[in-house]
Amino acid sequence: MTRRDALMAVAPDGTRQDTGQELAVSRFIEQFALSMAGLGFPRMAARVFVAVLISKDGLTAVELANQLKISRAAVSQAVRYLMQLGLVERQREPGQRHDHYRVTDGMWYEMFARRDEVFLRLEDNLADGIAALGSDSPGAARLDETRRFFEFIRGEVPKLMTRWRESQGETPAEES
Repeated sequence: MTRRDALMAVAPDGTRQDTGQELAVSRFIEQFALSMAGLGFPRMAARVFVAVLISKDGLTAVELANQLKISRAAVSQAVRYLMQLGLVERQREPGQRHDHYRVTDGMWYEMFARRDEVFLRLEDNLADGIAALGSDSPGAARLDETRRFFEFIRGEVPKLMTRWRESQGETPAEES
C-alpha cells in the first residue's frame, strides 16, 4: 500500500480517515486554539473561531460539529460567545435552511475599536473602588494605578487603530 493509499484509506467502520492535510489542519486548529485559550478565550470558542477563520466561506453548526468532533450544543454556545465579541457573524443565504458562521471583515479592528466603552466602564468602576476604600489606602493606590493604566490604553488605542488603517492603505476619512 502506498503512502497516498494509506492517507485515503477507509476505516473498518466505513468512515474515511483523515488525509495528511486534514490531520495537519486539525493539529493547527488545536494548537492555535490552545494559544488563544492562553489569552483567556474559552477553549471551545477558540476551536470554533479558528475553524471558521480558516474556512473558505464560513461553516454551518453541523459542519463545525463534524469537523471539530463536538456537539451542536457546544458549537451553539461557542458561536454565541464569538458573536458577542464581534469575531463571528451569522448569515443565511436565500433558500438555505442553515445559518453559516463567518469571520467578519475587519473583525480585529472592530473588536479593539469597541474596547473604548469597556475601558471607560472599568475606569468608572475603579474610581468607585478608590472612593470606597479611601484614597490613602494601599488597595486604592493599586486601583488608581490600574485606572490610570486603562485610561492610558484607552487614549492610545485610537492612535493604533489609525496607524493600522494607514498601514492597510486606508485614509482616516475611510474609517467608520
